[in-house]
Order: sequence, then structure tokens, then C-alpha cells
Amino acid sequence: MLKIASFLVEGKTSGAVTDATRPHFSFYLTSDKEGSSLKSAKAIFDSGYELDLPDELGKDYDGPSLLPFKRYEVVLKVEDNLGESAEDTLVFETGRLGKPWLGKFITDGEYTFTEKKVSPKPMVFKKDLKIRKKVRSARIFATCFGIYELDLNGEKVGNRYFAPGFTSYANQLMYQVYDIGDKLKEDNEIVFHVGGGWAVGSFVFSRVNRHYADKQSLLCEIRIEYEDGTSEVIGSDESFLVSTKGPYSMEDIYDGEDFDASIEIKDIPFHNAVFAKNKLNPTLLADYGAPVVDHETLTPISKNVLEDGTIVYDFGQNFAGVVEAHILKAEKGRKISFRHAEVTKKDGSLNTDLLRTARAGVDYICKEGEQFYVPRMSYMGFRYIGVSGIKEEDIEIKARVRYSDMELTGGFECSDSRVNRLQQNIIWSSKSNFVEIPTDCPQRDERMGWTGDIALFANTACWNFDTQVFLRKWLKDLRSEQLRTGGVPNCIPIHGYGFPVTMPKMAIDFWGDASVLVPYALYNHYGDKKTLEVSYESMRKYTLAEKFWAGLIGLGKRRYIWQTPAIFHFGDWVAPDEPTMAGWQKRSKYTGTCSLSNMAGLVSFAADLLGKEEDKEKFAKIREKTNEAYRSVFFHDDMSMKEKPFQTAYVLPLRFGMFEEEEANKAAEKLAELVKSGDYCIGTGFPGTPNILFALADNGQRDTAYKMLLNDKCPSWLHEVKMGGTTIWERFDAIRDGGDSNTGADDGTGGMISFNHYASGAVGEFLYARVLGIEWTLPGYKKFKFAPLLGEGIDYAKGHTLTPYGQIKASWKKEGESVSYEIDVPVSCTCLVCIKGQEIALSSGHHQGRVD
Repeated sequence: MLKIASFLVEGKTSGAVTDATRPHFSFYLTSDKEGSSLKSAKAIFDSGYELDLPDELGKDYDGPSLLPFKRYEVVLKVEDNLGESAEDTLVFETGRLGKPWLGKFITDGEYTFTEKKVSPKPMVFKKDLKIRKKVRSARIFATCFGIYELDLNGEKVGNRYFAPGFTSYANQLMYQVYDIGDKLKEDNEIVFHVGGGWAVGSFVFSRVNRHYADKQSLLCEIRIEYEDGTSEVIGSDESFLVSTKGPYSMEDIYDGEDFDASIEIKDIPFHNAVFAKNKLNPTLLADYGAPVVDHETLTPISKNVLEDGTIVYDFGQNFAGVVEAHILKAEKGRKISFRHAEVTKKDGSLNTDLLRTARAGVDYICKEGEQFYVPRMSYMGFRYIGVSGIKEEDIEIKARVRYSDMELTGGFECSDSRVNRLQQNIIWSSKSNFVEIPTDCPQRDERMGWTGDIALFANTACWNFDTQVFLRKWLKDLRSEQLRTGGVPNCIPIHGYGFPVTMPKMAIDFWGDASVLVPYALYNHYGDKKTLEVSYESMRKYTLAEKFWAGLIGLGKRRYIWQTPAIFHFGDWVAPDEPTMAGWQKRSKYTGTCSLSNMAGLVSFAADLLGKEEDKEKFAKIREKTNEAYRSVFFHDDMSMKEKPFQTAYVLPLRFGMFEEEEANKAAEKLAELVKSGDYCIGTGFPGTPNILFALADNGQRDTAYKMLLNDKCPSWLHEVKMGGTTIWERFDAIRDGGDSNTGADDGTGGMISFNHYASGAVGEFLYARVLGIEWTLPGYKKFKFAPLLGEGIDYAKGHTLTPYGQIKASWKKEGESVSYEIDVPVSCTCLVCIKGQEIALSSGHHQGRVD
């Protein structure tokens, strides 16, 4: 039977409210019959308009203009080549579509925020609402400078946290829409708690505050339609009440929150709000991101009471989230403190030294009796919680995992349990760092949108999660904040931070590469040509900026060698075979030149795809000359290096196809010798780590690649697993063999160590694409191959990933000299099985076989 498994508008199956004038519709199908392929698809709107969809990737709406504040119902009808049909219905709403707000931004005129390196006092706004007629529908539209929590009659509205979300506030600010029609009573109390968040609060480890606004301000609008046909719009104005003496006395992204449950809304000394004078005027858009919500609930695996009475709970898993406290009994005014850490010290106490200035804690003041508490205005990265101020028998502790709402769409398993744990570590680090934006870590005073991390990890992220909504939102900010000269800030949103020492117009290799690599990840995994189109000018400008800086110093071939001073680069960041930050940065002439080649090649390909012939030739020429320069400047004819060899110098050109075939074979041999001499340990930093196994395996060094993957000596991926890691570490040697910690105190970073940093988890792409063997041959997996790289040490592998056409599910198993396999090919797709030199072409459906 043919079924519509998913019907989406703007990447969402339900709850979509959009300000897109031409929203995108897509779908995918399932069928229990082999060979099923889409024949026709039509989306029929309740307005009568019909939109023909050419394939599952879908199409933008191209009908009559959509109206603001309107609910639309769309019926999708499909038919396949086997004569079967199916239909499904989707409902979405339009937002304001640019319609002016009746409400205005309001704030607390009696509060002045001038302190440095702290966050402002949270504000609480209140509006009483009387309903005297029967309500047909009611919506609250809301946003703020800061972050807000909305309560209606004492209950949280919606499941989203950290609204309105983290964006480039100077350019765009999201607003949310809440359906409150079935929650209204005759007399209603609407309350907003507004903290400083990212816009006003202290952020980045320099603890800069008031970066986007001097203090918090709220904008909201309550739109009610009555059953008698009348309507009412109530906008935020000076009739709203406000105070800084609410139950939240402190809220901070890094420090946590302080909450007094004994303070009731009715007892707060309110006064009238005033209109805010904000320094920014961003475009207000209906929420187009993946909202942060609570997902899993974890229970402790053990607890330990220290001599000072602190109860330390171990959840057995490092993650990002908050405590869930059930206080069985307490007197009013009792203070309970919750502190968080990734690791403990030898005496069992929390090791908070690595948090730097982040308090990562909660102070809770009790009301009388039994009570429940979950923080709403912050989050922490932790495995352990220390609780003080209450007896062990008077409290029950759980934890909620909090991250952006992305569907887990992938899975990988093999015969080596250590590799399976590595896969889980990759998943957990992804969850921990996909919080509004792709961050670097969830625990210390950072949690910033470092471009380098997601540039290298985007492909792996797409294997495991549906990242489309999340990454498109972030790319919108990247394009907004890209410099006119093409350079990309190292963190997006920028928030005023610019390490390493940079000139205002400079491009930074591999970090700025996110402007190209992230759109390409969306294109390759989801067939998302639209993001490639809207990002093309950004990609082009960045690559030209790279070429400008590469050509600034040097003559002849060296005009294509990027050799600006090392302090302007990250280079081979945190490479374990080099002990200092200065040493990592000195390798930038290698990493930068390889980046230029790769970016030029990708932009040339995009130009060809988009019909930009002149750009295609221009960037292809840049790539050709860069490749030639890299080979001749850095290597002898036998592909030995002219300077001291290191892994990344070989890995990048091999992975990016910068060598000629004979050169590549020789270079791969040299790389394999380096790896073997290093006892199969990782020597690459950020740029090389996602690519090293591919560089080996795809160039005749499969056995070396597998030995490196399965090695558990320090530094290696499986060393982290051996040492009990449950997430990916910032440094492979964060805990060395023997248990000694590497705090980074002596390498120039000033003590930089995180046990939850997803970047080197980019090895996950190799697990899917080589060990399991699934890889697209047409973007979106319309055509793909199943070609497992059979290596020593792994006897079977199985996994799945969700494509725009449906789920691919595959497995293989060694059986003596034979290999058995199973694979599910989605509707409308074809697969080429390549095992042990045999090729088998498959259409959609479930298939199994055996290759001798």
C-alpha cells in the first residue's frame, strides 16, 4: 500500500506558523511494493489553488498571495507508477506577513542596568484579561530583547524554552505565536518573565553584556476572535504592569538561575511599564527555527553524600539540560542549591574548575510543603549534580535533557561495542550542542556559535538528525553577519567576539568555510538546492576573500599559498601531535591553502549547477593553481614533505583531491607511515580529524584506516570510550592513559578543556559512508550506493538514515568468505550495491542477498 509518511511545510509537519510568502511544501512516501516511484503529486489548498509538486523534494508555493493571520488547510494527493494512490492533510498558519504590530516594546522605566559582566535582573510583566463573550480563537504573538517565559493563569504556555531564540538580533528577531483559545477563562492573568538571555545578559567568556540592548523589553499582541464575529486586539503598552521583584532574582546563560517559590504574583509590587527605546530595529519574523524543548528524562544511577552534607548525583551520562526536583517537604524560605559539573574530583566533590567563570547552578527558595521545580531560564552541561541545603530523604532528583527540537533520524551499530559507544557519544554531544545555535560546548562560559565546529560536523549531523530547519536558521544569521569584504566572523551570531587576532576584513580558513560547507551538507543530504542558491553569493564572497588574503604575500606560485601571519588563523587547532597553540597556528599555511582549494572547487561546482558559467571557470582556475602551488611548494617529487611532516598536511589534499593519481598514492603511503609510526594514534587537529580516515581508506590504505579507527590508545576516538567518556571531548587527551587530566594550562589556551565538544565526532560520517557503506550519488539520495568498506575488526554493521525520499535502512554481515546484506530503498530511489567487486542495481523496496 502506498502511504504518505510525511507532509511538510517549511520543514514542519504540524504547528507551522510562517511569514514566508512562498512557503515550501515537501513530502515522502512508503510502499510495501518493490519498484514504487512517484508519478504525480498535487497539493490542493482550501482556497481552491492547486500546486503541482514535481517530486518529493517539493516546491515553493506560487499561487495567489497568502493572507496574514490565516489558517490554511492543504490536501496532498499522490499517485505512483504502480497505480496506487494516497492522500494526507496538512494545516499551517500565516503569521503577520509584515503587518504592523499594534503593540510596542515596553520595559521597566524604574530599572537601570549598568553593571558589567553580569546579567540584568529579570523582569516580570503582567496583564489581566477579562473575557465576556464566547471565544472562537485566541492567539498571543510575543517576542522580546532577552528571553521570556509565558504563563497563563499560573501555567506555562507551550513547551518552548529560551524564546524568542538566539539570532543575529541586529538583523532579525523571531516572534512566537501561541494558541490560547482553549485555555482562557472569564478572568485571566497573563505573565511574562523576561531575562537578559543573549541580547542583554553576560555572554562569551569575556562576559560582555548589553551587546544588543541596554535592558530587556517585551513586545506582545493578544488577538481574539469571538463567536459573534467581532474581534479584539490588545497590544503591549503602558497599561501592562512590570516589576523586577518577581520570583526570578537572577537569570544567566552561564550562571543559571535563582528562583524564589515563596513569591506569588499577587504579592509583587508592580508599576506601569513604559515604552522602550531600543537601539536596534530588526526585522520581526515568525519563528523559523527549531525550538528548544525538553526531551529525555534521566534518573541518577548513583548518589553519594559528602562530609559537608552535599548530595552528589551521578546520571551516568554527560548532557545538556536542567534538574527536575521533587521536594517532598520543606519549610517556607529554605534555600536549596544545585550545582553542576561534567566530572568529579578524587574526593567525590564536583570539579567546577573547568567551568571557568560559569557558576552553572541554581539557588531555589522553597515555599511551604511539597513542591516541584524545573529551571526555565537557563541550562547547564553536566553529568553530576551536587545538592545542598536539604536532607537526602526530603528530595528526589531527576534531570531533563534540553536541546533544539530535531528528529533523531539516523542510527549506526556494528560488531564492536566500543564503536557503538562512540556513535552514542556523537549523538549525545550533538544534542548537547544543538541549543538554539550550533555551539561548541554546553557547560563553561562559552556555548558560542563557533563556525569551525559546525563546518566540520555538518555532514555527520545530517546523518543523525533532521537538521534542515535548525541549520537554515543559523545560515540566515551567517549571511546577515558576513562582512562586505567576504570574511565570516568566527562565531555566529557574532556577539562582539573575534579571536584569533583578526583584521576586520579577514577570512579565516576552516572557520569561515562554514559559509560553504554547511549549505553543501544541506544540499547533499536533503537535495536542498534552494539553500545553495540563497547562499551562493555568500559562498562566492568568502572564497574570493580567501584568495585575496592568500595572494597578499608571495610571488609566482606562492600567490596561491596562504601565508599571512599565523596569529590570524587557528591552523591545525588542538592537534595532539603539537603541544602548543602557537604550533597549531603555524600550520595555517597548509590548512589555509587546502581550504582555498576546497572552497574554490565547491563554488565552481555550485556555479555550474546554478548556471553561472563565468564563475564556474574562474573558481576552477583558482583551484587548479592552488593545487599546483601546494604540491610544488610543500612536497618533493616522491611526496615527502620539505618541512617536518605531520598528518594534516597529507590528509587535507588527499581528501580534497588536490593531488594527481600517482601523487595521491605516494602521499597516502607517506601518511600511512606517519600514522603507523605514531602507533595509529590521531595527530590531526580540527581540519584534519573529520577527513583522515577517508584520506587513508579512499587511497588504498584501508587497513591503516581501520587500525586507527579501532585503536584505543591515547589520543584516539576509542580512548575516550575506554576512559568512560559518554560524549565527545574537546581534546582526545583530556584524560590520558593512567587517568591524569590535561587541563590545557600550559599550551597557550589558558586552560581550555571540555568533555562535551562534538567537532571530532565528525568521524561519524565515516561510520555511515564507509563502514556501513551508504553514500549518495545524487543529492538527497535519489540515487545512492551501498558499498561497505570491509575491514579487519568489524564483522557486521547496520544502520539507517532518513532522506527526503524516506528511510534508508541497511545491514551487512561477514559469513566466512561471503557477505550477506539487507537494504530498504525508499520510494522513487535507486541503489547500486557494491560488495566484493560485484554490482547489483536495485529499485525501491526491501532487498536481501548474499555475495560470495
